[in-house]
Amino acid sequence: MEHAAPPARDPRPPTAEPLAGRRPPAPEAEPVTRWGRRARRLRAVLAALLTAAIVAPLAGAARPGIPAPPPAALAGPLTPRDLRTAYGANRADAAEAARMAAGHGDAHRAAADRALAAPARHLLSFDGRGTGLATEVLGDLPRADHVAVLVPGSDTTLDTYARFHRAAAALHAELLRRAPAGHRVAVVAWLGYETPATVGATVATPARAGHAAPRLRALVQQLHALTPAGTRISLLCHSYGSVVCGRAAPGLDVADIALVGSPGTGADTAAGLHARARIWAARGSEDWVGNVPHVRARLFGTTVGFGTDPVSRAFGARVFDAAGAGHSGYFTPGSASLANLARITLGATAEVTRA
Repeated sequence: MEHAAPPARDPRPPTAEPLAGRRPPAPEAEPVTRWGRRARRLRAVLAALLTAAIVAPLAGAARPGIPAPPPAALAGPLTPRDLRTAYGANRADAAEAARMAAGHGDAHRAAADRALAAPARHLLSFDGRGTGLATEVLGDLPRADHVAVLVPGSDTTLDTYARFHRAAAALHAELLRRAPAGHRVAVVAWLGYETPATVGATVATPARAGHAAPRLRALVQQLHALTPAGTRISLLCHSYGSVVCGRAAPGLDVADIALVGSPGTGADTAAGLHARARIWAARGSEDWVGNVPHVRARLFGTTVGFGTDPVSRAFGARVFDAAGAGHSGYFTPGSASLANLARITLGATAEVTRA
């Protein structure tokens, strides 16, 4: 989903300084203080933001907007008996969006929309305009005992939705395999907000998360209305999605919140999320996000960074094993992270393997 940029190298060749003009030796460096390390990290973040502020507008200007119809109009709050109608209306909307995208000359978006319009897809919502939004259900939602909501990170759009769907499908298959006899499961793939681009200033600030959090809270409320009483709902939050979950967490009626590949949540500690849920966190050994500075500061009137590392002891989450997962590998079939995310969703917390 996100890719780390390699460190910049000094293009200038090394030069030898003549003896006659040699400068006196520099004084011995003072020990690096905690503030010194923090200042260097902040400067690195600022440099990344300045680069992104230049690159992102140029990249975004290269692609014109894609036309699509407005979302399907559905009367009143959804009930379980309305789901079939809602799924059909949203599939029809996706099919129309595919036709419009094809007419616009965007074959890639047309194919993505067409895939979502297939009869087997269950779209709780769909909006093909711009980068696109979609909420998809895998499983029998009105009868589910356990529901996992996947909250994606940066660079997740309708154009990359197939990758997000694969993660949701892998989790659903793992839940079906592990669920106790008689327990029904569902997965909700929630592309319910405009995710930031990996190369862009917004990915280092909580602005998009602030807009997304009320929508996520509304989704959880809707899911409680569409599922049986007592259904366990868990949020599985990847990368920047963990910032969204952090913003939505206070008092939210979910059983568990799992943060994977997280740059931080905006809170200093798990307790600082003011959540009713258990807070879990994991990071694979091959995930580049471990090299991201876990700082938070005010720069130019905005907050930059997301604070304490969620897998650190200082944060206080329940840290579970993700083995050698890379940043996009937490939902890989057969992986330790996928197995543990399924156990968390099913409430089998004693079986979760810890890091």
